[in-house]
Order: sequence, then C-alpha cells, then structure tokens
Amino acid sequence: MRLTDLLHPHLDGVTTVVDATDGGLDLEPYLHLPGDVALHQGERDIGESELVLVSYGPDPALHGTETDCLAVLHRMRPGGRGLILFGHHGPELPYHRLLDALVAHHCQVLRAAPLDYEHLHAGAVFVRTDELLPPHDWSGRPVPAEGFATALRIADEYVLADLVSRSLRARVLDLERDAEEAERARGPAHEDGLAERLAAAVREKDRLAAALHRARDRVGLLEARVAMLEGSTSLRVGRALVSAARSPRREATRLPRELYGLWRGRATSHQASTGVAPGARELYVRLRGRGTSRSVPPGTASKGRPASRSTASETVAREAVSDARLHLAYRAFASMPRDRLVIAGVLTEATAAHLAADAVVNRALPHDGRLVVQRTDPDALVVQLSACTGDGPWALTGTGLAPDLDRRLAELITETRAAGRSCVLWRDGPASAAPALTRLAWDAVLDADAGVRLASLDPAADGRQRLREVFRADSTRVRLSQLARRIGAPDPLDERRVCVLAAPQDRADIARLTAQVLDQKHRPCEVVVPDPTGLDELAAAGVTVRTGAPLAPWVADWTDLTEDRPDTLLLDLMCAQEYSGADAVGSTPAADDYTFVPELRPLLVRRSLLASGAPPETWARQGHRLFAWCGKEPT
Repeated sequence: MRLTDLLHPHLDGVTTVVDATDGGLDLEPYLHLPGDVALHQGERDIGESELVLVSYGPDPALHGTETDCLAVLHRMRPGGRGLILFGHHGPELPYHRLLDALVAHHCQVLRAAPLDYEHLHAGAVFVRTDELLPPHDWSGRPVPAEGFATALRIADEYVLADLVSRSLRARVLDLERDAEEAERARGPAHEDGLAERLAAAVREKDRLAAALHRARDRVGLLEARVAMLEGSTSLRVGRALVSAARSPRREATRLPRELYGLWRGRATSHQASTGVAPGARELYVRLRGRGTSRSVPPGTASKGRPASRSTASETVAREAVSDARLHLAYRAFASMPRDRLVIAGVLTEATAAHLAADAVVNRALPHDGRLVVQRTDPDALVVQLSACTGDGPWALTGTGLAPDLDRRLAELITETRAAGRSCVLWRDGPASAAPALTRLAWDAVLDADAGVRLASLDPAADGRQRLREVFRADSTRVRLSQLARRIGAPDPLDERRVCVLAAPQDRADIARLTAQVLDQKHRPCEVVVPDPTGLDELAAAGVTVRTGAPLAPWVADWTDLTEDRPDTLLLDLMCAQEYSGADAVGSTPAADDYTFVPELRPLLVRRSLLASGAPPETWARQGHRLFAWCGKEPT
C-alpha cells in the first residue's frame, strides 16, 4: 500500500497537514496532497481540521525516536488527527510501547496498514477524541456501529485477533528455533559432508587414473605381441602355404622361391634391424593384395613413400576422439559470458524442450552423461524424477530394478561434484516412485512440477486471467527461477524487467506517473526521466529512478501521462510477449488481439530494437516479430 492510500481517506475536513518528523525523512514527495490542503513543518498543537505526521523506527537518525513520538501525542487536541509511520517490519512492530500513551491522551487508532517502501513498513491513523468512534475497514470507510456496539466490536475483535496472532507467533518461534537448531547441526555435518565428497572425488580420480594406467600397459603388451606375431616366420610361411593351397595353379609355382627368400632373409642384417625379410615383405604385399584391405605392415614402404610408423595405440586414440565428438553432436554450448542458466539434465523430452526457451539445456544420456558434464560445464546437474519413472533412456532409475542405471547416475553425480557444480533433484512426483534417488547426496531438492509454458495455452479458451496466473506463479520460467536461486545461477526472471520512459512536467504529472507505476501488478524496475526531482516515492518503493538510456530488457513509453493505464497493463503486455516471443507488442487500428501483425503502435519494445533507432513501420521488414494486443478481454 502507498502512503496516499492510507492518508487520503482521512483528509475529509482537514485543511492543514503538519510534518513533525524529526528524522531524515522528507515526506512531501509521498503525500500528493490536494490543492486545498496546506503542508507545514515544525512543532505546534494539533487541533480540529489538522493532521500531524510522526515517524518511529529502529534508525533514530532516519525515523526519529520514541520520545519525539510521545511528545507529539502531548500536543494533540480534541478533533486532531495523526498518522504514525513505522520503520519496523510488521512482526517486529513495538506498538506496546505507544499503546499506554495513546490511551492516556484519548487517542483512538482508526486504521493500520502495511506500507510498500524500503524504509517505511507500516502506518496507523489515529484521532484525539472524547468518545468512542467506529473503526474503519480495510478500505478506510467507517464501520457502521455506534456506542456500545462499537465497544463490543473492538473488544471481540481484539480477543479473537489476539488468539490468532498468539498461535501464529508461537508457530513462528517454533520454526525459528527449529531453523536455528538445524543450522547448528548442519554446520559440522555440511563441512563433514563436503570433506567426504571431496575425498570421494579424489578416490574416484585415483581409481580412474590407475585403471587408465593399467589399460595403457595392457595395450602396449598387446601391441608388442601383435608385432611379434606379424614378424614371425611361422606366420609368414603359413600364409604362403595357405595362399598356394587356395590357388595352386597360380601360386604353387612361386612357393619354393618365396620360401627360399624367407630362409635366406633370416641371415641378413635387414632382417635383424626390421624383423621382416625382403622376400617376406613381397609375399605379404601379394597376399594382402588378394583381399579387400590395401594396408601394409608396420615398417614397410609403398610406392617409394616412407612407411607410416603409427601404432595401434594411436589408431585407438583417433577412434576414441572421433567417437567422443559423435557423443556431443547437436548439443548446445555456452561460449560467451553467461547470462543464461546452463543445465545438464536427466529430463523428459517435453521438459527439456520447455526449459530450452529460457536456458541452455543438454540432456545427459546414460552412455555420455559424464562427457556432457565435462564438455559443457553446466551450472547444475538436474535430475527430474519423472524422467526416471516414465519412458526414456533413464527409465527405472532409482527404483532398484535397473542397478546399472543407478550406478551410472551415481557416477554422473560424482563427476558433477568433482567439477564443483551443484546437483539438484527436481522432485515433480511422489518420492516413493523412485526411493533410491532420495538416498543420493543432493545440493538442493526442488518440490514442484515442471510448470506451464505460456505458448501452450489458448488465450481465447483459458482467458486473460489464466494467463496472468500462469505467468506469475506457474510458468516454466518461474520454475527455472526457483532452480537458479538455489544454485546461484543467473535468474531467468531478469528477462521480465521493464523500463518506463516518461517526462513529467509538473507536480500533477509526477503524482500521476507515481500512481501509475506503483499500481502496476507487474511493477517496472526502473523509470527513466529527464529530471528525477520529486520522484522520491518511486525510489523508496524500490523502483530505480534515473536519467540516460534504459538498462532493462524491455521498454514501455509512457511519455503521454494523460493516458489512462490500467494496473494490469504491463502484466498483460509481458504475458503477450512471453506467449509469442515477439520483439514488440502493441495495438493496431483494427484492434487485433493475440496475433502477429506487420505493423503496430508499440506499447512494449525490446531494448535492443528501440536502441537501433529504426522507425516502427520498418520493424517487420527487418525481420522483427510484432504481436498485437488490444487490451480487451475476449468475449
């Protein structure tokens, strides 16, 4: 709630507002008083037709002190009104310190409400009276009750509200105590768990290094044996005999000469240096030439060219590299500074397709999951429970019926932790469906469904309200934001930030701009104006006010402040943009709604498109997508 929403309903009959705040607050930009109400500063008695502003909070330099607040109560006269602004949050509000003073000075609190500012969190309107007045409802209207009925209402509401608040306070205290105990218990356990995971990663690395060393030794031994067999006389004699037996008429006549060459070559120095006699080489070439293969044995020459010295291990290495590249075909990579979430996931096909609109997604399969983690360096490994219980490559994982898949998933988690990345279980189904998953060490557990993609909805059938609800609470981008907050990755909801361009000329424009911005259900993150003077209330509400170029991804031009803008304007425009993926959303003279058009009056534009300086009538010809929104509910 804004300060004006709390104050203005109680200005009937008030001609003067006295600002008695002694701290560092300047409340004038927040008030937006009517023209017939004057604002004064300083200490004075507050009588009928006057209202005093006083603040009280944890920061004396900003909010003032309790003594200052009590001094104002001493100056209240019958009929005088007041507004106490609290810098405390609702659960921490020390109203009991002022309650006795309010009663002693015959001050009745008519209404109290929370405020949506960074340094003011609540406010209470009171009046100095000699008789009991009817209280006000949440909208500031007096409740129709008088005398004894008002006293009964206040007494009954106090007792019932105290019953509810005491149970809530007790629950809060229990939760805080449980959280503190869990944090104390988690500290050593977390450190032990981290050390244990680090030790496990080191052990796994040592085991893999030892296995690789043994495999290389084995390959070297096999290469030596193959070379010895290839160079043995027995093998070459056997091959010559087999060749002669297969083709007696052609090869038998040459057999004695070849065998004599083999015997003679054994005594030559060439045989001693290479292990292969010249006659044997020729015989080998002729014998191999009869088959389909045209390769020559190691150490031989072909057509005057030097022989290749490549070994079997190099061939295996080349094949391994080629195979590894094939594993990562058609995978997505992030080769620039990361402004999007990068996920390696055990995901269903539908979930991966939905998440890919707002994140870099690589599905990890059982045969290449570890390689995906190594090559893509994801922000997190995400394991979706429904991907382990439904159809797909990871089906039956965690159920105890596929131990090989359980082992591969454990290896994938170990590889992710060794890379210093988080492992997240996306529990979008009952944990009993895959009980073994809960026994694994997860950095975070997300209990939610995969969300709804706005593009899958039908605006005509589902209605505008359904789009708003999904956009704010149930969309896939919201689910990704929950995941990003748990792992410290870029938040996908940053893509929903909106900048408002405006140029207020006077106090009326400033009040209208402030009201339109703060009333938006999808509040803009920044307002860019030529002069930020007078817009302190926007800054106090968390909206950045500055000059210069917009920084948010989306820009709305509100230069014409005479135009009426509903509080759902930016929310509906962002719903239309996320539904369509368009570069600009706006209206057309034909009142087209939720359809792509060649030209429109822009209401929401991508910042990069606006910065290009191209006129709106050329956007479609340049390949930009324009989406029409008429602002009316479909009938």
